[in-house]
Amino acid sequence: MIKSLMNALNGVLLGKQDTVELLIMALLADGHVLVEDVPGTGKTTLSKALAAACGADFSRIQFTPDLLPADVTGGAVFKANTGDFEIKKGPVFTEILLADEINRASPRTQSSLLEAMEERQVSLEGERHKLPDLFMVLATENPVEFHGVFPLPEAQMDRFMIRISVGYPTAETELDILRSHRVGRPIDKVTAVTTPDEILAARKKVAAVHIEESLERYIVALVQATRNDGGVRLAASPRAGINLVRMAQACAFIQGRDFVNPDDIQRVFFPVMEHRVFPKDSASPDASRNILKNILKNVSIPR
Repeated sequence: MIKSLMNALNGVLLGKQDTVELLIMALLADGHVLVEDVPGTGKTTLSKALAAACGADFSRIQFTPDLLPADVTGGAVFKANTGDFEIKKGPVFTEILLADEINRASPRTQSSLLEAMEERQVSLEGERHKLPDLFMVLATENPVEFHGVFPLPEAQMDRFMIRISVGYPTAETELDILRSHRVGRPIDKVTAVTTPDEILAARKKVAAVHIEESLERYIVALVQATRNDGGVRLAASPRAGINLVRMAQACAFIQGRDFVNPDDIQRVFFPVMEHRVFPKDSASPDASRNILKNILKNVSIPR
């Protein structure tokens, strides 16, 4: 199942195997993904391909400045023929939700996803409505330097298990992209290679992947180090450590192992941590990564 899923996504997003693997890890670790990059690099296509390959229900919301929270979650609608209000569920009630260009909407609308992402439920008119077990948010955003965008609130950023970037393709890969679009779009050829039930079963196996106490302490030390760094304005929360464990388990699982090793933790460290650590020197685009590089270098690896 994992290999078929990777082949399906690699056939749509050419030359980005590392990005595809991280996305699949997050899916298996029951997390949400923030995809940040400039327009036209395949962010939306990757999200659609994942839903199609999983055979999952899919909804897309195009975030714009005039989008309201009710456009995401739904709400009470007055029915003239009965004189009563009826609950109408919004597009968030799906298995895989694409929040396209999420940072083009206001922070108020962005925050309408907080309850759904954390508690897998939506409160409408005083009642709680459960979301599907597979529920996963894939949000795309443009870099903050672009016009017409709102920075995501820190609380919203922390709900995403990982942040990934697609990036520009190499010259050879771009040539392959041009050729693959000569007759139709590769995304239209993606068919389901697994089912939501199989993914839910795989999630249980990922959660059972063994992690030694020494590696748990290593993860705690990495997270704690962000709180002791003088260059950090806002450090990583305990959720960061939880997500490091889950992603490391998923990393081991897709490699066919039932135990986590230090390499798994280091492989997922930056995607999990970089969007959670806010440096005091925010003018430098690489400030967070440089801080995390030093932490990764200075915290002792268990032997």
